[in-house]
Amino acid sequence: MSATPGLRMILHCDLDAFYPSCEIKRNPSLAGKPLIVGADPKGGHGRGVVMSCSYEARKFGVRSGMPISQAYKLCPEGEYVRPDFELYGETSDRAMEVLRKFADKFEQTSIDEAYMDVSVRCKSFDEAIEHAGKVKAGLKTAEGLTVSVGVAPNKSIAKMASDMNKPDGLTAVRPEQVRTFLDPLPVNKISGVGKKTTEYLQEHGIQTIGQLSQIPAKKLTDWFGKGGVWLWGIANGIYPGQDPYRLCRRPGRCPRIRPPSIPRVREGSPKNKTRGRQALRP
Repeated sequence: MSATPGLRMILHCDLDAFYPSCEIKRNPSLAGKPLIVGADPKGGHGRGVVMSCSYEARKFGVRSGMPISQAYKLCPEGEYVRPDFELYGETSDRAMEVLRKFADKFEQTSIDEAYMDVSVRCKSFDEAIEHAGKVKAGLKTAEGLTVSVGVAPNKSIAKMASDMNKPDGLTAVRPEQVRTFLDPLPVNKISGVGKKTTEYLQEHGIQTIGQLSQIPAKKLTDWFGKGGVWLWGIANGIYPGQDPYRLCRRPGRCPRIRPPSIPRVREGSPKNKTRGRQALRP
């Protein structure tokens, strides 16, 4: 049992620039170069979009989902490679098996992301943070891959934390730091809150998660239905048992938020179909 009854310690692991990392592992000469995975405009295949890119390419303004023609204008000197999904799938399988060994409970949510509950093996938050370092080192040794890890009392905060210090980061949010961590973050840092929902909230003067947390749950329910209660819970750092709505109703898929008179929000779905993993509680 953990030292504090009811305290949960969740790790969110996000493999850094996964597709490019797989390509670099296969061809180390690509390391340190702006690498774009997608169509190859240099080879006469200028249509399509960027599937992923290295952090070096991102410095030129290249982003996932961008038309490959636009990426080429921004970074003509980049290395463009066609995707190899068999390679990515096999690498993901091996990486996830490494991560699984470090978890009491494990939930893979996409080809490059997973949650780990370490509340049994770790007796304190300090121990959970130390354990996260071991996770990073273990994956680096086994597969030569880096991973950004967030450590927090629940899944939603752990996911936000893992995005704070990329690449190869480790960000911990202790229970007493939850409010300080969440308050200044923009609302679109909440997984499942996309462009339309963000715009709707901004129209009502809500820019940050801290501001969102001050909106009564009833008002958010009026705006978004049951998704409003879910949204209020996430903004307030609610732990399981206090919120009647799960953070993820299905593995890897967050509740859709439907603002009034705004098309259904579709951001926040997983990058790849979830492989059969047992979902952790939020």
